[in-house]
Amino acid sequence: MPDPRPPTLRNCLLALGLLGSAGALPAQAPSVAAMDSLLGRMAGHWLMTGTVRGKPATYRLDVERVLRGRFIELHMEDVSQPSAYEARVFLGVDSAKAQYVAHWLDNTGAGYSIPHATGDARGDTIHVTFPYPEQAFSDTFVYDRSADAWHFRLEAADGHGGWTLFAEYRVHRR
Repeated sequence: MPDPRPPTLRNCLLALGLLGSAGALPAQAPSVAAMDSLLGRMAGHWLMTGTVRGKPATYRLDVERVLRGRFIELHMEDVSQPSAYEARVFLGVDSAKAQYVAHWLDNTGAGYSIPHATGDARGDTIHVTFPYPEQAFSDTFVYDRSADAWHFRLEAADGHGGWTLFAEYRVHRR
């Protein structure tokens, strides 16, 4: 028996059925400009409060554009006197590959600054992975537009295909 619905309606229903059966469509990758704009939201003077290896930690964080605006530099220093930990992280967008590139340098030494990380953005989330030979690290930076604040989560590979929490911070302007 022929379908009594008009051809236009029938075609729309067929198209919707095909989309539904295909599952969720992949999210469109953000543009290089959007990725760079998200980095720009990190600029400023911040206070990081959270934990490192389960112990309380507080850092001053100063973020600015450097190297003709191609990177942001995150300068972290713990608030203890004298400071026990200091890091400088350079994060930029590789426009040719539409990916983030990060370089983490800290007072643990030059050997831990290799290799660099690469990653992507999904909405207001930046995710980069450092493929260290001994143990990979995964850093996730989530921007909360409503609060103009960030959440940083650093995880270490557990050696079994999963990740364990290394450090986590709430980051608010000071």
